[in-house]
Formats: sequence, structure tokens, C-alpha cells
Amino acid sequence: MTPQRKLDHRPEERRRHQRVGVVLLGRYMLADRQEYPCQSIDMSPGGLALVAPVLGEVGERVVCYLEQIGRVEGTVARQFSHGFALGFSVPLIKREKWADQLTWLANRQALGLPEDRRHGRIVPKHLRTTLRMDDGTEMAVRLLDISISGAAIIADQRPPLGSIVMLGSTPGRVVRAFGNGVGIQFTVPLPADQFGEDLIL
Repeated sequence: MTPQRKLDHRPEERRRHQRVGVVLLGRYMLADRQEYPCQSIDMSPGGLALVAPVLGEVGERVVCYLEQIGRVEGTVARQFSHGFALGFSVPLIKREKWADQLTWLANRQALGLPEDRRHGRIVPKHLRTTLRMDDGTEMAVRLLDISISGAAIIADQRPPLGSIVMLGSTPGRVVRAFGNGVGIQFTVPLPADQFGEDLIL
């Protein structure tokens, strides 16, 4: 009976790591070797939720490369409207390393230093653009500034945090709110050779 009791407790031990909400850009490859851009929603040493344009099938093996984390590999555990969740099966040493990285990233974001702050921000010449919500609703917005990885906008109606949006023709996600505006992180960084004051989103 003793060995059976130990086996029963293993699933509880694997659940000891809580998911941390971290927004990281990356790319992922499905089993057919097609590659797509992605963005993390949250992660733990045992799993990862992604915003993704093409959904992996439940049980499908996926390889993902995330900034600040590197290569992760897992199996699709579930799908949701804009992405899917991966489950990992990795050694304890790697889980502990990821736990340390996630704690650091979460603390940095809690201090108001999101990832896109490492990119220089500019005020573009063309300040007016449109914001399209996931339900198709469109509204006129004004750009405050942009970087390669995101933008700050003023909008009459603020979309909720976590919303998937299209800023002009650039897809992204609402990652913070301030006053009468929001900060949007792009799903894929803008091409460096196209970034400048004349950029039209």
C-alpha cells in the first residue's frame, strides 16, 4: 500500500507551481513544421497559455521560442478562442530554473517595467488610426507614441485589459491602462527597417 500512496500524491506535487501572468513575444512551430508568431498570456513551470493565430490540436506536440525564456516544448492541453494551452513534462532542474525566471519577469512587470520599454519610443507624424475589437467594433483613436513592440493610444472607450485588438493593420493585445488610454503590445514586433516617424499603422 505504501508505494500506491506515493503514486497518488505525485499529481499534487506537479501542481505546486502557480501560473504567472507574463506577456512575452515569440514564435511556435506545429507538428507540420509550420511556424507562426505568438504571445504568452501566462506561464508556469508546468504549462503555458498562448495567443496564437493558428490553433494546435489537443495532444499535438508544439515547439515554442519565447523572448527571455528561450525554447519550450510541450503538448496542447486545451484550446480557447484565440489560442491554446501547452502542458510541459520537464525535469525538476528545468522547472526550478523557469520558476526563477518567471518570478523575476512578474516582479519586473509589477513594478511597471513591461517588456516593450526596452525599445525606443517615438511620436509618429500620423497620429490618427483605428482600433478594431475582436467582435468587429471599430473606433477612431489617437497615437501617443509607438515602439517596435507596442503603442500607447487615447480612446473614447477603453478596451478591457487582455483584449485582442487590431491597431490599424497591426494585431496586438491590451496590456495596461492609464487615464483615458491603453498600452498595446503587438503580436509580432514591427520590422526595424520600416520603423520611424513616417510609419502608418
